[in-house]
Amino acid sequence: MTNGHRIPAISALGLRKSFGEHVVLDGIDITVPQGTVYSMLGPNGAGKTTTVQILTTLIRADGGELRVDGHDLTSEVDKVRGAIGVTGQFSAVDELMTGRENLILMGDLHHLPRRETKRLAADLLERFDLVEAGDKIASTYSGGMTRRLDLAMTLVGDPRIIFLDEPTTGLDPRSRRMMWDIIRSLVKDFNVTVFLTTQYLEEADQLADRIAVLDHGKIVAEGTAAELKRLVPGGHIRLQFADRSGRDTAARVLDPAARVVEDAGDDGFVLLVPSDGGVKSLRAVLDRLDLEQIEVEGLSVHTPDLDDVFLTLTGQPTAEMETAR
Repeated sequence: MTNGHRIPAISALGLRKSFGEHVVLDGIDITVPQGTVYSMLGPNGAGKTTTVQILTTLIRADGGELRVDGHDLTSEVDKVRGAIGVTGQFSAVDELMTGRENLILMGDLHHLPRRETKRLAADLLERFDLVEAGDKIASTYSGGMTRRLDLAMTLVGDPRIIFLDEPTTGLDPRSRRMMWDIIRSLVKDFNVTVFLTTQYLEEADQLADRIAVLDHGKIVAEGTAAELKRLVPGGHIRLQFADRSGRDTAARVLDPAARVVEDAGDDGFVLLVPSDGGVKSLRAVLDRLDLEQIEVEGLSVHTPDLDDVFLTLTGQPTAEMETAR
């Protein structure tokens, strides 16, 4: 605790890294509060993997003030390594061993007493829904089961910060959502901080408290998913009316850019009013409708999704995204 505030789980100020003349990270700033999920998005070559490699002590930065779990990344490497866990898209699971044996091996590597390791292994197998598979050879596991075991192995070391590098790549939708639930529980039940890279924008939208968009070595935007979506034009409030008269009156008194939906089908009479999706703009529309005594049958707020944000900020469609580069 410093000045009544919690020390950030991760803090990077002016992080720089080049390989030869190629600048990969051009002085980026990152602050990740404890007990949160922070997601980094970016196109191929943006510098995400380099960021993770630096923050997990695998390579050294060229410059910047860097601290992980309050420890200096240059002078306190062992303390940093003792505080973190890393799970990538390539599993560390030994497929010739059972799930339980993999967990016990991790306990041995962390020099835990064997009795405690066995108890912890049983606990993690249950928590990660692997009890029935616990004594089966890991080579028989599905992709989703292998990912869950890999993450469970990371927890044996009781890390305070976990780096997840594309944790659901290649998983089917059901397995992906199961992993999302597990990641949420890491923060809620284990009180860990998660630094997440992902190629799925929906994943960042679902999990992250804050999202950073990295492009050409710079963070071009950072904030909550809602804040990022409001950066992109195209949001609107969709109003439904019982009759044409109400819709046309609303069109006259509201934003001149409001657009009538000529063929709204079963939805009746619809008007689209430009909006940033915020509470203030929604309240302004409702107050004006109330002032003019215009009745509304239905209302919904539509904002651009993260795909729109990504395309606008980086100039690349998300189909071309390859995180961890």
